[in-house]
Amino acid sequence: MAEDLEEDFEDGEGSEESSDSPKRKLPIKKILMIVLPILLLLGVGAGLYFTGMIDKLLGKGAPSAEHAETKAAEPAKVVGPAVFHDLPEMLVNLQTQGRKQAFLKIKVAIELESPTDVPKVDIVLVRIVDSFQVYLRELRPEDLQGAAGMHLLREELLTRIQAAVKPVKVNDVLFKEMLVQ
Repeated sequence: MAEDLEEDFEDGEGSEESSDSPKRKLPIKKILMIVLPILLLLGVGAGLYFTGMIDKLLGKGAPSAEHAETKAAEPAKVVGPAVFHDLPEMLVNLQTQGRKQAFLKIKVAIELESPTDVPKVDIVLVRIVDSFQVYLRELRPEDLQGAAGMHLLREELLTRIQAAVKPVKVNDVLFKEMLVQ
């Protein structure tokens, strides 16, 4: 049996098998030489797209000279003074663990873009107060601590008021008074 193996090896049958393995690797190398550059180009293209560089390279990001001239010819939009509208004072109990009660007394003002928006806000004032009350009653005293708590509260109230007065633009929610007891 060992002699048969030696004869096969001497006949070159074993050497053919060893010469086949580089031929089998050759298609893998060809595939890698084709696929890797394509993947590299796709990655670079995606990176340029998401960073906005493609628009700059194609000239879409920069306004043309004609567009700049028409912008200069148009009168600037006159921004009037900010309009502040006070909302009614609210007193809500906060969620607590145990028997001790915690209360939040809050008075806010909203900043509107136009004085004509004040009557529109007054029409839906009940809806605004309701959405504030529902949100505030879910808070815990720990949620209102520190600057991060105040910022989160401002953002949440702004989101709720913008949803309630949808066509009217509310720029900001300002705290006039806030007491946690």
